[in-house]
Amino acid sequence: MKLINVCGARPNFMKIAALMAAYREFPNIQPILVHTGQHYDSSMSDLFFDQLQIPRPDINLEVGSGSHAEQTAQIMLRFEPVLQQIKPDAVVVVGDVNSTIACSLTACKMQIPVGHVEAGLRSFDRTMPEEINRLLTDAVSDRLFVSEPSGVENLKREGIDSSKIHFVGTVMIDTLLTHLELARRSDILQSLRLQPSRYGVITLHRPNNVDECAVLTGIYRAFDVIRQQLPLVFCMHPRTRKQTEQFSLWSMLADMKNMSVTPPLGYLEFLHLMSQAAVILTDSGGMQEEATILKVPCLTLRHNTERPITLTHGTSILAGNTTQSILQAYDRVDEIRRRTIQTPPLWDGRAAHRIAAILSKTS
Repeated sequence: MKLINVCGARPNFMKIAALMAAYREFPNIQPILVHTGQHYDSSMSDLFFDQLQIPRPDINLEVGSGSHAEQTAQIMLRFEPVLQQIKPDAVVVVGDVNSTIACSLTACKMQIPVGHVEAGLRSFDRTMPEEINRLLTDAVSDRLFVSEPSGVENLKREGIDSSKIHFVGTVMIDTLLTHLELARRSDILQSLRLQPSRYGVITLHRPNNVDECAVLTGIYRAFDVIRQQLPLVFCMHPRTRKQTEQFSLWSMLADMKNMSVTPPLGYLEFLHLMSQAAVILTDSGGMQEEATILKVPCLTLRHNTERPITLTHGTSILAGNTTQSILQAYDRVDEIRRRTIQTPPLWDGRAAHRIAAILSKTS
């Protein structure tokens, strides 16, 4: 069974790592790895392949950056000849980035079955590009691999045939559990002069947080208050760095003592940094899941989440993206620590194995 697996952006790599490892248990599956090149520099791509021991891509489309339309179109143009040449039995896509929807649409139009890992997640906010990608990818997929119960209900409500829906758990947690012990060997805390449980970790990248000067300034003002109580490490995404420069906000950050600004870190370093933090402030979906397993309070800098189980079972609360709302959420960190954290169903490190087993039976 020739199975093309697509990855393209940093959030994809943790997911594809678990799948590529699981395929080794199924000799009838011949996995072929396609990297679209949506994220292409060392910190956003190469380092993850090395640390997660992902096989080198069989094909790299090298699309690079661009607008949503440019990137999606370029991926489709470059992916179509790959499908024509390889003639796979199925295509597997993960997550909700532009690579996900572009490759799904291309395969669907060529009558090639599509499997979507992390299907059914919904924020119900169509201003988010990721929400559009999720909706459209699920609509054209033949196998929908769901990470939490809300995803099953969302897909049924949208009219997806139940026979296509498979509740398997989340591959993000497979990768976390596999690498947590190795991550603990990292010296990232020493290099940043941090004490366990005495600092906070920040990531920020979503357009509705970083693309408007007033919004980004308000978020930074909240960080300015929090860092006076707790050292902060801000692992800055390239998009956020670009917008911070464009809005002339670097001087604001430079004046904040007790806050370190770093480039994106490798997976192992960042996993260790998260696992030892007192609090995480992020707009990342995957980090909400990781914080739940690590049992670290997570302030989700959004008004909604496509991962509601992290609110009901985990360590996440919605903090919004204004100065006041973030500070009000920060005041609830002790309340989060007192919660009884429940491991969500099937978040046991075997999600990728379940996916591979289902795919192997369709050959």
